[in-house]
Amino acid sequence: METLMEEEEYNWKEVKLPPLIPIVPEPELERETGERRRGRDIIIAVDHGPNSKHAFHWAITHLCRLADTVHLVHAVSSLKNQIVYDTTEVLMEKLAVEALEVAMVKSKARIVEGDAGKAICKEAERLKPAAVVLGTRGRSLMQRKR
Repeated sequence: METLMEEEEYNWKEVKLPPLIPIVPEPELERETGERRRGRDIIIAVDHGPNSKHAFHWAITHLCRLADTVHLVHAVSSLKNQIVYDTTEVLMEKLAVEALEVAMVKSKARIVEGDAGKAICKEAERLKPAAVVLGTRGRSLMQRKR
């Protein structure tokens, strides 16, 4: 089986998340003073639906460790739609704060343009993450309502 290479333009925008500085208490046990292990990269595909939020909560509760970095990825049909960009930016900021509060992990956010499945796969190819977490099978909230 061969991989088919698609030559599509890959557009994206980084979302500037607010600087979050974790307040880490002093270690209580002597064994906790060792250096932190190198963390993993974990991609969580997010949208505005409830399944995505559930997948995000599951990932930060059950999958993430202290040194990990969570990469929030949202796929849109066009980066030129400023309303979609702004609402997604607010969502990603909230999720980044929540990830820090619950799991004490760093977050990075990116909005990618194109088909959701292909865009998420390209991000996974770029980052080589330890895990990719999805909330649904690629159907947006609008497609499920039909």
